Amino acid sequence: MSDVQDYLLNIDNNKSGATGIAQATAAKLESKQVTLIDIVHSLEKYISDEDAAIRSKAVNYLSSVISALSSSFLTRQQVQVLCQFLCDRIEDGGAVGGLAKLQSLGRFNKDMAVMIFRAMLEHFRDLQLRPQSQRLQILQLLNDLMYGHRPALKSLESESLVGIIDLVSGEKDPRNLMIIFSILKVVMVEWDITGHAETLFDSIFCYFPITFRPPPDDPYGITAQDLKDRLRDCIASSRYFAPFAFPQLIDKLDSTSPNVKKDVLQTISKCGASYDITTISNYSITLWDSLKYEILNVQEEELAEEALIALQAIAIRLSQGLSSTNEKAPLAGYLQPIIKECNEQLREPQHKQAKPAGKILSYLGATSSPAFYLIVKAVLPPLLALYQDADSIAKQRALLEVLSHILGSAIIVYGTLGSNTPFPGTENPLEPFRDRLFQVFSQALMSTPKEEVSFRIVSLKCLLRLCNLRKYLQDNEIGMAVQYFDEIVLLESFESRDELKNEAIQALVEISQSRPSLIMDITLPAFMAKLPDFSARMNVDYIATLEALARLSVQRVTSDTLIRRLLNKLDLVLQNDGSPTYSQAILSTLTYVLSRRELAGDPNLDFYYEQIVVRLINRAALASIRDIPKSALGEVKSLEILGRLSNLIVRALETHKQDAVVAQTYSLFCEGETFTPVLFRNDASQGQRSTLILSTYLLAAIKHDARLPYTKNLSSGYYPLLNELIRLALEEDMPFVRRNILRQIGLLVNKFLLAKDVHFATDILLGSGTGLLSASNVSLASIPPMFWIAKALILRLANTDEVLKRLMELLPHTAHGAAAARGFELILAPDEILSKDNGATIRLLAKQKVFNVCIPTIATAFRNADSSVKANYLIALSGILKHIPTAVLMLEIDIILPLLLQSLDLQESDVKAATIQTLAVVSRENPKAVEGHISSLVNRLLKSAADPGTETTVVRYNALRCLRMFPGKVKDSALLPYRKAVIKGMLTILDDPRRNVRKEAVDCRTEWLNMDEPEEDE
Repeated sequence: MSDVQDYLLNIDNNKSGATGIAQATAAKLESKQVTLIDIVHSLEKYISDEDAAIRSKAVNYLSSVISALSSSFLTRQQVQVLCQFLCDRIEDGGAVGGLAKLQSLGRFNKDMAVMIFRAMLEHFRDLQLRPQSQRLQILQLLNDLMYGHRPALKSLESESLVGIIDLVSGEKDPRNLMIIFSILKVVMVEWDITGHAETLFDSIFCYFPITFRPPPDDPYGITAQDLKDRLRDCIASSRYFAPFAFPQLIDKLDSTSPNVKKDVLQTISKCGASYDITTISNYSITLWDSLKYEILNVQEEELAEEALIALQAIAIRLSQGLSSTNEKAPLAGYLQPIIKECNEQLREPQHKQAKPAGKILSYLGATSSPAFYLIVKAVLPPLLALYQDADSIAKQRALLEVLSHILGSAIIVYGTLGSNTPFPGTENPLEPFRDRLFQVFSQALMSTPKEEVSFRIVSLKCLLRLCNLRKYLQDNEIGMAVQYFDEIVLLESFESRDELKNEAIQALVEISQSRPSLIMDITLPAFMAKLPDFSARMNVDYIATLEALARLSVQRVTSDTLIRRLLNKLDLVLQNDGSPTYSQAILSTLTYVLSRRELAGDPNLDFYYEQIVVRLINRAALASIRDIPKSALGEVKSLEILGRLSNLIVRALETHKQDAVVAQTYSLFCEGETFTPVLFRNDASQGQRSTLILSTYLLAAIKHDARLPYTKNLSSGYYPLLNELIRLALEEDMPFVRRNILRQIGLLVNKFLLAKDVHFATDILLGSGTGLLSASNVSLASIPPMFWIAKALILRLANTDEVLKRLMELLPHTAHGAAAARGFELILAPDEILSKDNGATIRLLAKQKVFNVCIPTIATAFRNADSSVKANYLIALSGILKHIPTAVLMLEIDIILPLLLQSLDLQESDVKAATIQTLAVVSRENPKAVEGHISSLVNRLLKSAADPGTETTVVRYNALRCLRMFPGKVKDSALLPYRKAVIKGMLTILDDPRRNVRKEAVDCRTEWLNMDEPEEDE
């Protein structure tokens, strides 16, 4: 049997086999076992068959052989012959692939390209009657010719232009249209289209506007936006389209569809940016007359914004090449009627069209320095006169808003302080008005009644923009504005004016980025003077000042100065026995400032280490041994903040500096003084035990390979230290201190133990008869240490299966099963200390491992458990699921969902809230999973949402959010039986005492009311 016969027998049912046959033939051809003539002769009886399908398959065989040949095998003459052969049979359908291969060869020439193109025009006049796949193949061949042999097609001039239009007209398939739009754009840009502009334009504008909506799960990934972008590129590709494009686009602005109008406006913008200046100038006034309606009579903000962008695109095009404010240039002619219209609208600043008029001036002024010059010269004098004559604050505010827009344009054109872009050659037209503008904005900000908050905010923004404008105000003028902003922050009361204060602080932050010296010379001294040297416990006036200082610490030079001054202030507060809350606020401010900086390599790092870590920790440790007077640094909260601050600094230290910290982890820089480390002693006071908080943060900060105190004995290793910490944790009665001791246990096991030393921890936890998990040792007090050790091991994936198995064996215990159930949340919960930032080992697969081990076991044990302990399994499940990724959760959703439903019946509010959040995730990601449980789910959620006497706000709010999610996710047929009950239930919840719950009830009721209403078409 010949290769061609074999190919024809396989092509329908075994395409890969047929391809292999063609490749084998190509190999024979290249090895000269057969000749090209032999192959062509073998096709004779098939290519003359009356059956078109057989002819197509035979030609396809030849095309497949050609495609399998190396690119240099065929001679020019062979390429010529094959090209002619396939062109003669192009209509049979199998030739296109071969021609696509031939045109990619180096020996393919211009004449062959013309031959193929003409064959396509001759034989595919009925292209739109052919199947989509065949049309796509033909269009791809045409696209290949346009890409690789464009000069050949271009030499045909009108023949190729008209031929391409005729060939592609009437296409509707989006895949094909993407190719057609690309081909036509090349023709529009590179061919001489002067005699065919209207025909070309009509061939593409018939598709405008695009209304295509891709089907769900479209494998081709073509979106409506893709088609719109390609079509828009075509419409904007040639100035010759302007006489046809602009009138038709303007007509379509009358459409009632927002989507159509948006498409029109974006297309006008594209044309405005693409057509030449002369063409745009001819249509600029016509376009303004059409676009201004969308802006001045705004109905949808998005459309008004698009219209503004279109006006802006025209101005940008007309500004190109302009270096002066020539009043005879097209730009001036375009702006003149716009300025006139806007000035008329601004005469009534409270009228609804005044604000859009200000936006028009802002958008156009931002396009270029000549445009800004023309606008300011014509607009600013009458605007200032109107402000002077305004008889109400409301009018003045409206005019200031317009001025703010104009100043925004000035900043875009001329840049901000510190900008490195070239300064425009055109002079700033605002220069003659500098003193007047500064006076107007300053008086509006500082002399207006304090109650006029919104007016003062606008004036503040205007003044800030003056300060930010490059090469405008002098430093002394900016300094005066800084004083105004300082006064607002420091001296005004803000019961109802927080927004103004925030704007003033933000203004100072912006100025600090370009003029930090002004902030250091004016603002920092003023703010620091406002801070007291001590503060009574009930006086918290300093909080607002410290918050402002923290926000101002953006620039390094500013924050350096601030840190030093705050440390000095802290010294005074501690010396004067100021309130602990004041000291804590200063420490918190320092923590915030340093957390925003990259401390590694900071030139001041040694200073921070000595003055904060060494000196303050030493001071806190010594204070812990004195009973009277009690230092502010002795309070637990102070120690936590100081520990957090020290952690930031120590983490950034070089290794040799950290080695010094390691030695002081428990002695707290008090060697040779009266302070004795807390470990391995039984007589430590509460204050002394509190210093373990500082040890925790230091331990977290140091490198994982450090050799810790009390671990020098290689034979006993970490046993003594671990056992001592466990002893302290079991005996400690202060919750904050106990939590930090437990964190130290976690750090030792997770971060510092080498893999070969993990047995130290597993023996303590799992050891037979002696381990914490041994039946004789389990107690309510021992559960926290055992779970912290378990957490540390599991996060590093050490002995995970055995540890989890032993922990789950605690759940059915009647005495401590409930406490153990609560412990499961700890295992995967993020922790500030045991974190990657602190060098902890946290494996990516830890969460999935816990899920895979625990969930099946809990589900099975729950079914067989005594009713008195079933809740323990549900609590444990909730604690685990709270920290499991959604993708992992969905793997066992059929097992989990029934347990989640029963968790809704628990009394524990935190468990119930977490369960509802998990159910919301399930409903969003896999709505089909909840359809079979919708009855019990809706009833339980309604019950949880409607009981403010029993349920917490979080539970009620989450229940309503989950209910609101069902419509649109779960199919209507499953929800409709419960629609009336839900809507009725929402009525009672509308009286809930909490506002956020009431609002969620309104939104939930709306979703269920609209559930069975069909969506309106766009």
